[in-house]
Amino acid sequence: MAPLTAFRRDTPVTVLTAAAAFGLLLGWATYGLHGSTPLLDRATNSSSTWIIWTAAAGALIRDRQLAVWGGALMMLATCCGYYAASALGGTFGSGGLETAAVWSVAGLIGGPLLGWAGWTVRRARGDARAVAGAVITTVVLGEGLWLGLGLHYWGEAVVFLTVGVLLTALVTVYLARTGARRYWLCPMLAPVGGLVFYLAEKTVLNGLLGSV
Repeated sequence: MAPLTAFRRDTPVTVLTAAAAFGLLLGWATYGLHGSTPLLDRATNSSSTWIIWTAAAGALIRDRQLAVWGGALMMLATCCGYYAASALGGTFGSGGLETAAVWSVAGLIGGPLLGWAGWTVRRARGDARAVAGAVITTVVLGEGLWLGLGLHYWGEAVVFLTVGVLLTALVTVYLARTGARRYWLCPMLAPVGGLVFYLAEKTVLNGLLGSV
């Protein structure tokens, strides 16, 4: 009975439905928490929040392909939940549809990557685990750089960079304790990835959002 139950819980329909449902709730919650407190406002008005939860979802899914598809679906559902809440809250406004489209495309690109990264850190073998760990922590470090260098919100930037460093350390320790090969690649690649993420956000994403 136990193997049968586990199998049913891991069916593609169940996994993808759960990913979509959680994404909708995450998007709705991040919109609803805007303005509640300064800390929550910054944490919920952040791409890192969506991305980290997507990686966590990928780590919970047993099948790699499902983790990738689940990551894509979850990020798309998160965008839908957020902008549906925005529309019902009367803040969608002019250009909202174009902005939602930009974030949805970004989610469809980043979601599979983060789903894969979460799965890989927990379940894969070889050097890919350390690389995947760096992918996850990169987004927090990159957003910290964007907040500081791009927006000049240095107080929030310090918080994000500190969290990114701590997250990198925790992932590295986890990789080392679970026998990952070349686990030290994670802290070496994370700052490089953070800089790449910042440059991508500055040149590509910000350019697209500024044009809608």
